[in-house]
Amino acid sequence: METTASRACGVHAARLNLADYAVNFSDAHPPLTRAQALVEAERCYYCFDAPCATACPTGIDIPSFIHRIAQGNERGAAQAILEANPLGGMCARVCPTEVLCEEACVRNAHDDKAVEIGALQRHATDAYFAQPGAPLFTRAAPTGKRVAVVGAGPAGLACAHGLARRGHDVVLFEARPKLGGLNEYGLASYKTTGGFAQKEVEWLLSIGGIEVRCRQVLGRDITVNGLLQAYDAVFLGLGLAGVNALGIAEPQLQGLRNAVDFIADIRQAADLSAVPVGRRVVVIGGGMTAVDAAVQARKLGAEEVTIVYRRGPDGMSASAVEQQWAQTNGVTIRHWAAPQELLGGDGVVRGMRFAATAVDDTGRLAATGETFVLEADMVLKAIGQSYLHEHAGPAIALQAGRIATDEEGRTSVARVWAGGDCRAGGRDLTVEAVEHGKVAAASIHQALLG
Repeated sequence: METTASRACGVHAARLNLADYAVNFSDAHPPLTRAQALVEAERCYYCFDAPCATACPTGIDIPSFIHRIAQGNERGAAQAILEANPLGGMCARVCPTEVLCEEACVRNAHDDKAVEIGALQRHATDAYFAQPGAPLFTRAAPTGKRVAVVGAGPAGLACAHGLARRGHDVVLFEARPKLGGLNEYGLASYKTTGGFAQKEVEWLLSIGGIEVRCRQVLGRDITVNGLLQAYDAVFLGLGLAGVNALGIAEPQLQGLRNAVDFIADIRQAADLSAVPVGRRVVVIGGGMTAVDAAVQARKLGAEEVTIVYRRGPDGMSASAVEQQWAQTNGVTIRHWAAPQELLGGDGVVRGMRFAATAVDDTGRLAATGETFVLEADMVLKAIGQSYLHEHAGPAIALQAGRIATDEEGRTSVARVWAGGDCRAGGRDLTVEAVEHGKVAAASIHQALLG
């Protein structure tokens, strides 16, 4: 929402003509037509013990679903995908396939282009959701067991679905007004158009046996101990609610924002022309969030957008494809620079001073002594998020600041499992969070009935 203060600091809404917003925020990568999908499916070698399937965190049988597309059986293809990954439609849109399944495609070894696995996965799931017909999955007989799932992001949704399929009753607690987690609030709007995140959630819940309770905050409305008294097991899919600090003084200035909040505002805006953005925007960070925030700032009408990252391009967690996407959309990426001072005046952001960096003889990142200033009226922080352990209580052991678990997601507290970004040792990928939830559901089922 634009305010008098935001206008004073050079941050404005309605920078573009209304028609421009629809074009800028249309589907970034339009789906394959049926003819294109058939041609692409025929490029697959249908490998036995396929490396692409091994590279998929959820273990989708990729040759099988692609072969079904080639046979014109999109429903069967969707079933193969959703059996392994109940959020396979969203993962097809946002998964970094270029560094997972497609990187493992054997066609790469023949100096050829990898099969477009992500696009084919989207084709199959889109075709199914457009005409779902009879349910793909049904619930098992009721077990009489009740499980609380806290957090309705990819991990929590996958866990809830897996438990409901096995006949358990699930109560899904979510702090926000809508389900979906980062799929709903944390992705660029051009990656998931047409309200797809909620369509997928509606399908997932249609299996039955899942009661939804939104606006329920752990530590305020519910507690782990209270849930353990009322339920047979608890799964925590809490995500990362904290935003890392810049490591320098952060005065209260209009125009300084967390990138995740900026992205959420765009995702929830009924009218994109009402979302304010600066004329000159600086984004600090090197991950997917930084790219999503930067590109969307440009699409909202910012004239200059710069991503600044402290290391080189190889150090960025955003893939090379994402980095290229940012640059194609008019974003400048400046490497080897770290924030040194936030510059302001009259209570608003004016710019930021950066220190040039380099790797010294000991292999450590160090300032070179050179500095430079970028003028800006909006600075977006995208340097990572952190797990807020206070909400779950001190009894749950941590590892490197996140919840410690075994391979099945069991925490240090009996009858409590965890998964997704809040779990230690992950890569903060949607597809990996889904696998955490899927594995935990199987483990909880075994513990309750084994």
